Amino acid sequence: MRNPLSKKIIDIQPSGIRKFFDVANEMKDAISLGVGEPDFDTPWRIREEGIFSLEKGKTFYTSNAGLKELRQEISKYMERKIHVSYDPMKETLVTVGGSEAIDVGLRCMLDPGDEVLIPQPSYVSYLPCTVMADGVPVVVPLQYENEFKLTVEDLEKYTTPKTKILIMPFPNNPTGAIMTKEDLEPVAEFIKEHDLYVMSDEIYSELTYKSEHVSIASLPGMRERTLVINGFSKGFAMTGWRLGFCCGPEVLIEQMTKLHQFAIMCAPTTSQYAAVEGLRNCDGEVEMMRRSYNQRRRFLMHEFARMGLECFEPFGAFYVFPSIQEFGMTSEEFATRLLDEEKVAVVPGTAFGECGEGFLRISYAYSLEDLKEALGRVGSFIQRLRNERN
Repeated sequence: MRNPLSKKIIDIQPSGIRKFFDVANEMKDAISLGVGEPDFDTPWRIREEGIFSLEKGKTFYTSNAGLKELRQEISKYMERKIHVSYDPMKETLVTVGGSEAIDVGLRCMLDPGDEVLIPQPSYVSYLPCTVMADGVPVVVPLQYENEFKLTVEDLEKYTTPKTKILIMPFPNNPTGAIMTKEDLEPVAEFIKEHDLYVMSDEIYSELTYKSEHVSIASLPGMRERTLVINGFSKGFAMTGWRLGFCCGPEVLIEQMTKLHQFAIMCAPTTSQYAAVEGLRNCDGEVEMMRRSYNQRRRFLMHEFARMGLECFEPFGAFYVFPSIQEFGMTSEEFATRLLDEEKVAVVPGTAFGECGEGFLRISYAYSLEDLKEALGRVGSFIQRLRNERN
């Protein structure tokens, strides 16, 4: 029999995020700090609206691009949050999570051989989605010394005449890095000078702790060059509802909607009705969750300082990215021993790109009680490693 599989899909490696979580799941008394999922229940108002929509029999397909009512609320949300106006009928698409928007966006924008700049460490989907869209992924390694922010100097090293898209993964998973307006302005000038387009993944935009999130789409001349991707999973604690959205130029959204129509039909109807309520009336619940994450973030930074574990201070998402380079172990080795010896699961930095070597991603989307217990075990492990070295 001939091979039924595409060579492209065979060559793509599976995600490294869930490996340690899956092992920890089967291990008694293990604590996982590996999965980037809010530990909060979806706000009750949102759940109640979802239940009500089912009770009213609202279980049919919506329009391909999403409920008109939801797209209108998304447009208001974007104007309120990032100060950019989008036509809800022509420049907004409701997707199955932000992940679908990444996939569909790349497939609609790339011709074979077009290059995509992918800053790393970053979310695992960008590179395989680029490959499956026949694009050429070009990894741009971010530097610890720059707090994993993207700089023009980074871009100058990797931009070629074939470069078409720059992915902007901020606030960043896994590092927690953010880009301020001052950080973004020279990058935006570079993009315009080199006639590039931007895919800005802003799924963590509700979770910033130093200043309000700034979208690169809000800078002069960038709206028409930027596809903004966002969703409800992180800020609204709606991971299982599988609902995202993207906003951008009509010429792009029109084609993305066509591909979405053939591949998906429409996003889940119940989720869409629930999300309308979330956008209208749940700012308070979102802010409560943000304050709680910030408390946990500060606790982790305090504990790392007490242990003498090097870690730059992240101001976005719900991750920290401490360095374990002092121990002379790979990230995989460190994470494996930590799980075996202390029953704490974290994700090796290399799951997010080779330049993540020497780091770990630790999620603080867990209760303070779990974090205190886990950090106590991490502290014991680190002390043992230092004793072994001496």
